[in-house]
Amino acid sequence: MRRTLRTVGLGTIAATLGFGALLSVSPAHAASNTITIWVDQKRIANYREVFPNGTYAGYDINLVPKDFGKIRDDLSTVSADSAPDVITGAHDWTGALAANGSIVKLNVPAATIKALFPYALNGFKYAGAIYGIPTQIENVAMITNANLIKTQPKTFTELATQALALKKAGKVTVPFAVPQGANGDAYHMYPLFSGLGGYVFGTTPTGSVNVRNVGLDNPTFAKNQGIIDAWNKTGLINSKVDYGIAKTAFTTGKSPFWITGPWELDAIKALPFKYRVTTVPQIVAGLTPVPFLGAQGGMVTKFAAQHGVQTGANALVTQLMASPSYQAKLAAADGRTPANIIAAKAVTDPVLRAFSAASGGGVPMPNVPQMASVWGALGGAWVNSTKGAGAMPAQKAFAQAQATVKKAIG
Repeated sequence: MRRTLRTVGLGTIAATLGFGALLSVSPAHAASNTITIWVDQKRIANYREVFPNGTYAGYDINLVPKDFGKIRDDLSTVSADSAPDVITGAHDWTGALAANGSIVKLNVPAATIKALFPYALNGFKYAGAIYGIPTQIENVAMITNANLIKTQPKTFTELATQALALKKAGKVTVPFAVPQGANGDAYHMYPLFSGLGGYVFGTTPTGSVNVRNVGLDNPTFAKNQGIIDAWNKTGLINSKVDYGIAKTAFTTGKSPFWITGPWELDAIKALPFKYRVTTVPQIVAGLTPVPFLGAQGGMVTKFAAQHGVQTGANALVTQLMASPSYQAKLAAADGRTPANIIAAKAVTDPVLRAFSAASGGGVPMPNVPQMASVWGALGGAWVNSTKGAGAMPAQKAFAQAQATVKKAIG
């Protein structure tokens, strides 16, 4: 149950945390003193570290752990009494949540906008408005077992030759550990997809996502799809390798290469062998394999106004969560690169810095609602074309994916 309503003025807010220069909020009227935040249950301890006293500017902070995907899904069905005022989540949720009214536009200070990496902030923009503040950025990279691979391959052809030779010699069981599984994994496969010329949606002249330009079977990618058939034939890429298989194979020394992200920082640092964190090497001349870029951040829900805490929730997200001190603490606890430029430059962890370096040229995941139709279609095309015996020719698999997405978008 929420606490007795009370008024929290600007002086109280500033004095409570000593953020007089940071906060610039107007007095709240008859506001509850509790801000409820839904956070990923796997990272609840990390958020508790950045709210050690359980308070913020005169508000009690109520951290509620949720399954990550449920944060987004349950927001549309939760009753107002138990609803969150703030959620933490992925930038690509923005379009759908903004379109259905679950999250609200933010009043963001100019100083905050300037302090954040532009692409990360842009991920939380929809229809020209800002709906969230990025706190962390992430991307996949390629981890190489340096004991098995003495010289880092400069091209994907070299990588394939080395990996398949190790498999033939019985030294590894999975030549290239990129996760897929029965339902596919378009996110982890994206460096290979982009390295062959694939893209999801094009952009307009102003940089917005153009959902009418679907690139799952564009001419450049179509020209290179025979390479996928070769990967399938040699067994270099196999969709039966799911996330668990990929991780186990690499961490036990049974795979020379692994595609993963900074969420596996602890597992990577615990490896019993030397390793390198790099980008995927060039597959086709003239094309650079790049990852999807993701941002995590805070968003204010429509329920904050109903609960009387919208002023405090907006300040918490746009000022505290955007600050270098908050993001540095979260990075130290959670192993992600901060979206705040100052905090990101202060990161000293060599593995995390290597992941950041591997993000160069990456593509922000489209945050439009139409992206929902892409994941299954694109992941399915990879599964169908890399499942070993009986696989569908890549040309047919990705043409079907393109048609499926175009039909869904209408």
